[in-house]
Amino acid sequence: MFEMKNENDETATKKRNEDFFAKLDKDRKDKNCEYAVLVSLLEADNEFYNTGIVDVSHKYPKMYVIRPQFFIPIITLLRNAAMSSLKYKAELNLMRNQNIDITNFEEKIDAFKNGFAKNYVSASNHFEKAIEEIDKSITRMQKVKTELTTSANQLRLANQKAEGLTIKKLTYGNPTMKSKFDEL
Repeated sequence: MFEMKNENDETATKKRNEDFFAKLDKDRKDKNCEYAVLVSLLEADNEFYNTGIVDVSHKYPKMYVIRPQFFIPIITLLRNAAMSSLKYKAELNLMRNQNIDITNFEEKIDAFKNGFAKNYVSASNHFEKAIEEIDKSITRMQKVKTELTTSANQLRLANQKAEGLTIKKLTYGNPTMKSKFDEL
């Protein structure tokens, strides 16, 4: 934002440059301008303003006071500052985008890790349940084996008894049956 000020020699009350700083700063903010420059012929005998580009940012941020002969140089300086600023803004945007890419990448890795961990826990639980079922089946099969072994022993004993069965043994101590077999 540029504002020009001039004063006639006949004016009874002489204005000072500082009288315009507050309004110029307010206008700069209202219009969203980055810099404010007062191009002034006021206070013509003040050496402070006659030396060149005067930075008054100690009172108002990004504000300068110049004489008309420094108009082109300040435009050049502001243009160069803006170009540098654009370069830094572009670099900042690039870094922000890279940070966003890194953040998205990290989020994807975390999501993968969490999903993998969930699947691992689920698979591990199913694996443990399967092992428990195998152990239960082994125990049941062991019981079946024991029952079959016991049955085999019982059948073997029954077979031995059947093979050892004779008429003599059946009639021993039974005189009625012994006489009947003897008759036959």
